[in-house]
Amino acid sequence: MSCPICQKAADQKYRPFCSKRCADVDLAKWLGGAYAVPSRDPEDIEKAIEATEEALRKPH
Repeated sequence: MSCPICQKAADQKYRPFCSKRCADVDLAKWLGGAYAVPSRDPEDIEKAIEATEEALRKPH
């Protein structure tokens, strides 16, 4: 099995990753929303639109 982050051989200690670094990279992707499953719930879509509109109104 190869590491899903860097494709090196997996280490049993960090399986399926090769190192703690790659495990942490994967965790950061989960926490940052990179692996989020899109929702088709109309309420979620409305909330996302409102959040985007609010973010666009804020000065950068």
